[in-house]
Amino acid sequence: MSAATATMAPAAFLSRSSSLLASTATVRLRSSRRCFRVPPIRASSPSEPPFEVCVKASVTVPNRLGDCPFTQRVLLTLEEKRLSYDMKLVDLGNKPEWFLQISPEGKVPLIKLDEKWIADSDIITKSLEEKYPVPSLETPPEKASAGSKIFSAFIGFLKSKDPNDGTEQTLLDELTSFNEYLKDNGPFVNGDSISAADLSLGPKLYHMEIALGHYKNWSVPESLTYVRNYMKSIFSMDSFVKTRALPEDVIAGWRPKVISLTI
Repeated sequence: MSAATATMAPAAFLSRSSSLLASTATVRLRSSRRCFRVPPIRASSPSEPPFEVCVKASVTVPNRLGDCPFTQRVLLTLEEKRLSYDMKLVDLGNKPEWFLQISPEGKVPLIKLDEKWIADSDIITKSLEEKYPVPSLETPPEKASAGSKIFSAFIGFLKSKDPNDGTEQTLLDELTSFNEYLKDNGPFVNGDSISAADLSLGPKLYHMEIALGHYKNWSVPESLTYVRNYMKSIFSMDSFVKTRALPEDVIAGWRPKVISLTI
């Protein structure tokens, strides 16, 4: 629950007995909105401090989250588990010394969990699931690989300069396979409920849509109805909207991979 929400709840309760107290709470709410640049993001317990998370900084807008589907996966997990966190924006083009001291490889995402800095979105999300099992985001093993090859197929097609090399068809095959999976098992990977698999795949599909739309003028075929509906549902989630990168950053992030092939 955010700080604003925490303030609003008692105000709503007190308004039943005292309009004066309600007015006072409203003033405090407005004041808190002016004071906090970024309100605390839903905490599981008032006694738990926010998690420190190192994330890529935007290269197009100052003081904004940058493009990284693996970082968004971690942030989505924190959001869906209602765990508060503080983002530490890192300029990956000019990594600060403090960051390199805790991340010698200079990679994000990075989270401080139990006084230790942990890297790799697979390890981070698994650790969060084990430490905070409620609400559960666990994906059954037999379903966890659904759509898992789409991202690599997308990258292959994005980097391709030969329209006849089969990379587009490879991507279409993977999307078609996922479309059939969703038709029989959807609307999400684990049926009606969001799970870790969706929080991993969603950001990658978001990058695919933006990057291929920009560099290839390509989009998911309308015939793949279940995939398109899946993307629409994931992209419209409050947690996704809050943690997504700007389209400009996604385009800028993939530009080196595209341009390097033309040099």
